[in-house]
Amino acid sequence: MLETLTLREGYFDDPNAFRALTDLLQDVFGIDIGLQNRFGGPDPSSKPFGYFDGTGRCVANFSVFSMPLVINGRVVKAAGFQSGAVRPAFRAQGLYRDLMQRAFAWVDKQGFEAGVLLTDKPELYYDHGFRVVPQFSVCGDVTQTMPADAESREIDLENHDDVALVLRILANREPVSRQISVVRQSEMFLLNAALTPEICLSYLPRFDAILAWKLHGGTLQMLDIVARQTPLMSEIRSALNVPHNRIEVFFPTDRLEWSGNARPYDGSCALMVRGLQPSDIPTPSMLSPMADF
Repeated sequence: MLETLTLREGYFDDPNAFRALTDLLQDVFGIDIGLQNRFGGPDPSSKPFGYFDGTGRCVANFSVFSMPLVINGRVVKAAGFQSGAVRPAFRAQGLYRDLMQRAFAWVDKQGFEAGVLLTDKPELYYDHGFRVVPQFSVCGDVTQTMPADAESREIDLENHDDVALVLRILANREPVSRQISVVRQSEMFLLNAALTPEICLSYLPRFDAILAWKLHGGTLQMLDIVARQTPLMSEIRSALNVPHNRIEVFFPTDRLEWSGNARPYDGSCALMVRGLQPSDIPTPSMLSPMADF
C-alpha cells in the first residue's frame, strides 16, 4: 500500500517546509539552497509544488518562479522552472509528472508568455512543449594591457557589507544584453556565486559594477557584468587588471562593443523554452551562467 502523501503549494512561508525542500535537493543533487538565507531568503516570486510525507519530509517537488527576460530588446513575461526532484523510494509513482502538470497549468493560468528550464534530461519535457535552444559563448584573443589606473577589488560573500553592495547593484542592473538576458534576478546570481568557489566577483568602483568571472589558464571567462550602465569591454579589462591573453564571454556581447568567434556551449544542462520557438531567440546567444536555476 502506497504511503499517503500531502500536496502543498506555495509553502515558502513555512520555514520547516522550506528546510524540508532544502534537505530534498541536498540529498538528491548535493546542492544547498539554504545558502539563500544568507542573502535575504528565496525568491519571493517562487511557487513550489511539493509532496510531503507524514513526518514533514519533502519527497517530491517542482517549483516555478517569475523570470522576466529581455529577448530582442523586448521584455518577455517568462517563468522559470526549477528544483525538480523526487526521492528514490518515491520514483515511478507519477509524482514528478503530476507536479510538472500542476506547475505548467498554474503558469498558463497566470498569463506567462514563456517557460524556461535547464535540464540534463531534455526528453522529459518535449511532450510539454519545450524545445532546446542552442547556446554559444564568444571567444577572442586579446593583447594584454596593464594600465596604471586599474582599480577593482574582490567581493567577499561572507562580508555583510559586500553582500549588501552586490544586492544594491543587482536591484538596479541594466540587462546585460538586448539579445537575451534576465531583467533582474538577484537570488540565483548570489546562490550560483556561493555554490561555485571558482567564480570570482570583483567590484569595479569607477563603474559601480560587479563582474563575475573565472580564469582558466590564460583565458578570462566573463560570466556576467552587473551595472546600471554596462561598461565596455575595454573599460572592464582595464579596471580588472587580470593577466590574460584570451577572453571567453558567456553572454551576448552586444553592449560591450567587442566581438569574437561564437563557440557552441557544451554545458551539462540544455536550455529549453516553452511558449516561444527557438528561432525567436537570436543566434548565437547565451543566458548568463549566473542566471542558472
